[in-house]
Amino acid sequence: MKSMTCNELGGACGAVFTAETFEEIQEKSKKHGMDMFQKQDTAHIQAMQKMRDLMQTADSKNMAKWLKEKRLAFEAKPEE
Repeated sequence: MKSMTCNELGGACGAVFTAETFEEIQEKSKKHGMDMFQKQDTAHIQAMQKMRDLMQTADSKNMAKWLKEKRLAFEAKPEE
């Protein structure tokens, strides 16, 4: 098991997600983001907008690069 925070994944808080794989961390982060969106949390909505902007840039390599960096950060984390 490894852990990453919402902040480490581009979010707006220190919530901790723990999972076996990066894909699991992504899903937990996504669910957290949706929960925060439903609560109309301003900081999280701003973080989501930055992510949306990154995904919509003309150069799709930006998103791939960002995702690769997050995956490498997850893989570098120590096992708990």
